[in-house]
Amino acid sequence: MDPDFDLYSLGEERDALRESVRALAEKEIAPHAFEVDQTPRFPEEARTALVQAGFHAIHIPEAYGGEGGDSIVACMVIEEIARVDASASLIPAVNKLGSMPIILSGSEELKQQVLPTIASGESMISYALSEREAGSDTVSMRTRAQQDGDDWVLNGTKCWITNGGISDWYTVMAKTDPDKGANGISAFVVHKDDPGFSVGPKEHKLGIKGSPTTEIYFENCRIPGDRIIGEPGTGLKTAFATLDHTRPTIGAQAVGIAQGALDASVDYVRERRQFGKAVAEFQGVQFMLADMAMNTEAARHLVYAAAARAERGVKNMGLIASASKCFASDTAMSVTTDAVQLFGGAGYTVDFPVERMMRDAKITQIYEGTNQIQRMVMARSLLKK
Repeated sequence: MDPDFDLYSLGEERDALRESVRALAEKEIAPHAFEVDQTPRFPEEARTALVQAGFHAIHIPEAYGGEGGDSIVACMVIEEIARVDASASLIPAVNKLGSMPIILSGSEELKQQVLPTIASGESMISYALSEREAGSDTVSMRTRAQQDGDDWVLNGTKCWITNGGISDWYTVMAKTDPDKGANGISAFVVHKDDPGFSVGPKEHKLGIKGSPTTEIYFENCRIPGDRIIGEPGTGLKTAFATLDHTRPTIGAQAVGIAQGALDASVDYVRERRQFGKAVAEFQGVQFMLADMAMNTEAARHLVYAAAARAERGVKNMGLIASASKCFASDTAMSVTTDAVQLFGGAGYTVDFPVERMMRDAKITQIYEGTNQIQRMVMARSLLKK
């Protein structure tokens, strides 16, 4: 981010943190981004570096062994990592997504059981809401949870699980009372070693190839009764409250991808020469760069505004949380597409990172609610009496 664009101060401490994350990302994560994407494989180097620096789950409160970073700090961390590798940025992003239901609605005992393991880097956590036939239409999910004595028994399948097979913990939404619709869905925490739990094969994807995406299966999966998050029937409310906190982090990821593509483009057009002069001297190119920078900066500030509201616990967060995710992800897709164009034929090859950034950007328009769903959320908020 160009400090000359900063219309308000985020504070010296946050500025210093951004510099630290950027330095770490460029030294420890960026050198492996190409190989992680091409192999593809999970970015273990990134995980190790982030854990050592305390950036892997910076949002975990200090009471549970975490850094206690606020929502803006969490977005900054994700943004700076995504600037060099979107796959690696899903380590802190999904740790927040998976743990926020526990932070928001879990019992103190459950928080003490799970959160310290994430804060220490011993474990990661994923989020399991979607099913093949229940993506945007969450109420139609089929995964069931039934009480059996003191335990809960889960049956069903969840799909599109980010970092599936890497995480030890999974926050899972399941129907406990199908007759109650949205009020019959509950939230649970499942561990990879629970009997009846298993992980499916990895999906073959367009982008974020370094972050495994899998199905997870529950076949009479038995978990202790105290692993329910909140009261029975409150799971969907917790899920939606979680997304109000985490959609800005996807916006932050998108901003990071856009910024990385813009930085690469500026460097390239300064060096590339055509018709006897640098490509950067052509006005058409300058206009493209100006639009890329303008929209990236606008997206960044919208993300920070949404994060600040989440931190203050503002009610009716839906509109700005959805707006931040929607605008930033649309910006990332536009900026990375323009970046490939500015690189010309070279941009279409794996010799330069912009084609990876364009592929990675696409998912930000889809996960944690498609941008069509985001627009529905915003419209409903505007029209609500």
